[in-house]
Amino acid sequence: MNSGASPTRSASWILGRVTVTRPRIRLICIPQAGAGAGSFRAWRDRLPSTIELAPVELPGRGTRADEALPKTLEELAEHLWSGLSGELDLPYVLFGHSLGGLLAHRLTTLLEEHGGPVPLATVVAAARAPHRPSGGVIHTAGDGELLRWLARHDALPREMFEYPDYLRQVLSVLRRDLALAESYVATPPVPLRTPLHVLGGVEDPVVPTAELHHWSACAAGEFSLTLLPGSHGFPQRDPASVLDALGRALPEYFRPDEHTTTSTR
Repeated sequence: MNSGASPTRSASWILGRVTVTRPRIRLICIPQAGAGAGSFRAWRDRLPSTIELAPVELPGRGTRADEALPKTLEELAEHLWSGLSGELDLPYVLFGHSLGGLLAHRLTTLLEEHGGPVPLATVVAAARAPHRPSGGVIHTAGDGELLRWLARHDALPREMFEYPDYLRQVLSVLRRDLALAESYVATPPVPLRTPLHVLGGVEDPVVPTAELHHWSACAAGEFSLTLLPGSHGFPQRDPASVLDALGRALPEYFRPDEHTTTSTR
């Protein structure tokens, strides 16, 4: 596989992996703008014992704060493709939240174009369809305006607002992520042969439910759209509902059973 990006060890891209005794699939999760792999912490104890959780840590944050974030979403997806090459040795599902949803779709197109191995399914949550322009530009707003926007749109965990020093660091990462997402438009839409499942929050003001139907143009094969309670942050607020939705979309892989997680690293 040659993505045109510099090879990076997959260990640097996955943080907080949850391994299981006999994994049937690997669930690779890409976070929303401003967030890291830790945003999937609440998922760890809720997955069936046959699923390995592999949360993605993007560059420019957390343990990778010293690494430069690529200047475009397309370039970031190329790096992600290269960085995750060692993770595709097991049947896997791609999950992306918001910015992560755009990345999951772009990564799947690269895998389909260049011979995979492709995911069993790609799942996007609280994300606009990539061929639809962003609803506005917020990454250039002042700190106060951006913080009010984040609070109003449930775009950051509420507990973060209790730590102003940490929040200032998050804002820097968030602006760069939002700039990538807001400038990215992929036209015409690229239909995936891989099954595509879309999740949306019924109260999400960032990606209204009317926008989610445009994802159907990105599906050449199996497609589903599921609306769940909550706003833009519903994958972190209510992981049980998200995992239930995954169970309905992929029942052969997300059957509930005893949770026998063996280790987290």
